[in-house]
Amino acid sequence: MEITFLGTSSAVHSYTRSHPSIAIKAFGETMLFDCGEGTQRQLIYAKISPMKISKIFITHYHGDHILGMPGLLQSMNFRGRETKLTIYGPKGLDNLRQAISNLGFPDFDFPLEWIEIDSGTVIENEEYIIKAQRVKHNTLTLAYSVEELKKPRFLRQKAIDLGVPVGPKFGKLHSGESVEVNGEIIKPEQVLGPPRKGHKITYSGDTMPCEEIINFAKDSTILIHESTYKAEDKDKADLHAHSTSVDAANIALNSNSKELILTHISTRYTEVDDLLKEAQEIFKNTKIAKDLMKLEL
Repeated sequence: MEITFLGTSSAVHSYTRSHPSIAIKAFGETMLFDCGEGTQRQLIYAKISPMKISKIFITHYHGDHILGMPGLLQSMNFRGRETKLTIYGPKGLDNLRQAISNLGFPDFDFPLEWIEIDSGTVIENEEYIIKAQRVKHNTLTLAYSVEELKKPRFLRQKAIDLGVPVGPKFGKLHSGESVEVNGEIIKPEQVLGPPRKGHKITYSGDTMPCEEIINFAKDSTILIHESTYKAEDKDKADLHAHSTSVDAANIALNSNSKELILTHISTRYTEVDDLLKEAQEIFKNTKIAKDLMKLEL
């Protein structure tokens, strides 16, 4: 799993930070979370092909999180994209669809699917599960989590001891199917180890501190949390329904997350060392995202 921070600013661009967008490469896919203005240029710098993006997840409809969408979709169309793109977002997604269809090219030559979602499971397959959770901002906003689903280890020697011949039946057992060996049924649980927990990435979107995000982020490998303000500007954070670095650190601590990445940094701060220090005093394993920063799991 590879995480690329394409944009890490809040409402306004700076010389070093673009509007919010995160790309996750995993499971043979590239998924985009938010698509602020300038995202397609950041994709070029990050050497990520927009033609390989399979899904886009929007947290909410403030401009800094969506204004890169029209240009990105039109560029995909111009470059001859043929594969389907699925776009997920909270209630109001159809308004975004209609607005984009009225800009530039009204029709797209590749399949586009727009799916409005709410809290709950968005996608579940054999490899991963993606969930959404309403959080507390000044407009309807969703946080997202991506969790890897790992199969239990296959106990090869145990299978051999039970008489299972090396070959296709190993694969069937590992996939959860029972097999017959010499008239005896061998069940998967006989040759599989205990359940294994895969990596979990949680992205807060824009939110003020709330129990919803703490519970949702529980046991995250990486919690990517907005940190728009320093602790001394807590009054501004509360007024605009955002979080401080201290808020984000407490959420990481209380959710038992392993690592915290601060993002959505206000351009009022030309130096970010104070935000990092504030957070690390509460949750040591904290980093501040920079544009084009990559993390691998």
